[in-house]
Amino acid sequence: MDTWVEDHHQSGFSVQNLPYGIFSAPERDRRIGVAIGRHILDLKVLAEKGTFAALDIDKTTLEEQTLNRYAALGQGVHRKVRAFLQSILRADTSLGRFLRDDAALKKEALVPRQKAEMHLPFDIGDYTDFFTSPYHAQNVGALRPRPLPGTQPPESMYNMPLGYHGRSSSVVVSGTPVRRPRGQFLVNEAPAFGPSQKLDFEVEFAAFIGKGNEHGIAIPVVEAEEHIFGVVLMNDWSARDIQSTEATPLGPFNGKNFCTTISPWVVPLDALELLRTKPVPSHTSLLPYLQEARKDTVYDIPIDVFLELDSQEYHLVQGNTKNILFSFAQMIAHHTAGGCPLKSGDLIGTGTLSGSTPSELGCLLEATRNGSQPLEGSTLDVHKRKISRAWLEDGDVIKFRVGNTGSNGRHVDFGCCEGKVVPQP
Repeated sequence: MDTWVEDHHQSGFSVQNLPYGIFSAPERDRRIGVAIGRHILDLKVLAEKGTFAALDIDKTTLEEQTLNRYAALGQGVHRKVRAFLQSILRADTSLGRFLRDDAALKKEALVPRQKAEMHLPFDIGDYTDFFTSPYHAQNVGALRPRPLPGTQPPESMYNMPLGYHGRSSSVVVSGTPVRRPRGQFLVNEAPAFGPSQKLDFEVEFAAFIGKGNEHGIAIPVVEAEEHIFGVVLMNDWSARDIQSTEATPLGPFNGKNFCTTISPWVVPLDALELLRTKPVPSHTSLLPYLQEARKDTVYDIPIDVFLELDSQEYHLVQGNTKNILFSFAQMIAHHTAGGCPLKSGDLIGTGTLSGSTPSELGCLLEATRNGSQPLEGSTLDVHKRKISRAWLEDGDVIKFRVGNTGSNGRHVDFGCCEGKVVPQP
């Protein structure tokens, strides 16, 4: 499938992708856009021109400043819009010629991405982060001080998707600075308070809920994917010294609630169909409410982690979205099993995406063995300059990008998920 839009071959924003985002630009307020090549297709402009009239969609839905209202229409509507957008962007259709040959409309409807500012795509009501990588659980378990028992993940991790409720108010879009958090931790076994000395990143994948469910009514696992609007890359920043102090006996709180960064573009599941694969094998037979008929329920998407310092990028690790035990559908089915209502714009995270090898460790906690073995990152230039990090330092910029996805190369993009660590004032 080809498109008439220039430079689309130079990016992962092809006509097969068409992710959604919220952007603003000079003389344009916040609005819904779709990435295509090096441009953004302005859906507000097209809606005002009556372009979507044949789809029977209230044009004001596509003139909103968040994706919540549009996402709540459900995947049946989203698929019709996606097919329509592909038609107007293709080089071999009459609809494509309609936009391509109207110079004034094309200029108004296509905005260079470099001139746009990206914003949070949703008004996020709730955020739940799961814990679905057995490799992450095993690696973290091995770092626990004795006499805590064992390094193997608890059996409950294989029986159901474990998770906790995060803080939606601190979810930010890529490019937002990350202020080093302050909190309580132990120094020489005594409580102390101050800026975290063990700031970390976490490689994650996350889904936005499109159509929600009624309070008290569970979403069956066979229907759960229809409730997903799309997916993003996510960095769940973590203050490990604060987290470890508060984690016994209750769980994540101030060590996690200060910042979570997501990529700017929300990729629909239909764009990832060719990247489906099987999850990590489990030795447990799941209860019926979590059983799925198909086997390829997760995605094979490598995520490279870079640290930028003084305009140089250093490659640290590579996570992968396939390194999990449960699919988003299973997470949603379990999340709503007791009647919990999900709403449009709710965010669901996978937890840290660590793999089985040292290069696939999705956070510094694992990669440096709790700071005891600093990680070396290499630049991508010919000089192979290196840096060493036990934990993140002020001024570090952490970037997540999708690596090559299959034999066809990099054909899907979420945009960069990045944040710069800044000190307390």
